[in-house]
Amino acid sequence: MKNLVDWFHWIPRLLCIAAILFVSMFALDAFAPGLTLLEQLRDFLIHLIPSFILLLLLLFAWLREKWGGILLCAFGLITTPFVFMLNYHRTGSFWVGIGIVFMITVPFIMVGVLFLVSNYLKKRSNTSK
Repeated sequence: MKNLVDWFHWIPRLLCIAAILFVSMFALDAFAPGLTLLEQLRDFLIHLIPSFILLLLLLFAWLREKWGGILLCAFGLITTPFVFMLNYHRTGSFWVGIGIVFMITVPFIMVGVLFLVSNYLKKRSNTSK
């Protein structure tokens, strides 16, 4: 049982870090020709605001798994319609919108669920002692 608890302790944390890095990668489009270095850095930092928010959520989830898992699930669920509609209006394709939702918001819902499972397994293993 201890091995399973250890796995579920680290899997959501590592997956969340990977998902945040994936989202952060989209901020690189702020570097465009024709802008000064200062304008590019400003735009880059603005594009990283969602990543900073997600890092704060990860830090909170790291300290308080139950509430952090709930917040990560809520973040994913709340942002899903916005991400879908934004991409649907840009591309006009339902399937592209769904695909982008599965790449951007669903990982955070899954990580939130994994934090909740980790919290449950830790409480169960502590009560069985």
